[in-house]
Amino acid sequence: MDEVVSLASVTKRFGGVAAVDAIDLVVRAGERVGLLGPNGAGKTTTLLMLLGVVAPDEGSIDVAGHRLPKGRSAAMAQVGFAAGYLPLPERLKVDEYLRFYGQLYGLPDPDIEAALGRFGVANLARARGTDLSSGQRTLVGIVKAILHGPRLLVLDEPTASLDPDVALRVRTGLQALCRDEGTTLLVTSHNMVEVERMCDRVVFIASGRIVADGTPADVASAFGGADLESVFLRLAGREEPEHPHERNQQTERPAG
Repeated sequence: MDEVVSLASVTKRFGGVAAVDAIDLVVRAGERVGLLGPNGAGKTTTLLMLLGVVAPDEGSIDVAGHRLPKGRSAAMAQVGFAAGYLPLPERLKVDEYLRFYGQLYGLPDPDIEAALGRFGVANLARARGTDLSSGQRTLVGIVKAILHGPRLLVLDEPTASLDPDVALRVRTGLQALCRDEGTTLLVTSHNMVEVERMCDRVVFIASGRIVADGTPADVASAFGGADLESVFLRLAGREEPEHPHERNQQTERPAG
């Protein structure tokens, strides 16, 4: 499969402290990947570097075949971004808002009805921002992010504080998008249950380093947990989490 995201030995420091410490990461077309970790782990910094907002101090970043930061404009033309906390214009109707964004991406007449229909909210086309619930705003934000058919969709906390029925619409719509269009999905979230349901691969970051990478079941098993939440809680309680293989080596090492 094509590599949509490639990070090689990427490091970012703030005040002499490595927020991201020499990480390597490859995400391929069509994968649904959860980028996870406790607060301060480095996932937000990683996300900002992938979006070209922050430049790495060391290493290289390629997105959609373009090297950042020089190729940022070309790369971001193939990236969609949405977050549950981003506001929507209150006075614009949903279809007006989406048409405006579609035109920014060079789409004179985006298929707004089909995009809204993918997430079961075609009825919101003529609603104003003030008429929408928080869950509906999240759904419209995701629709905005996919209008131009991005190769990579980056979502920051897409199901935070959503009702279960709305979260199901988000999850089902995203899975269908990746399956039908080959879109690559990169999600950051603290909702481990939703990540297990939405993603086929998870990458855990702690103390600026990748400490786990695999299917949700494999990662949970490697850390001796029943699910991703147990892994998250374990990593959140340690400043320097060791990888299970390192723990086994220390256990097996003879004394003396």
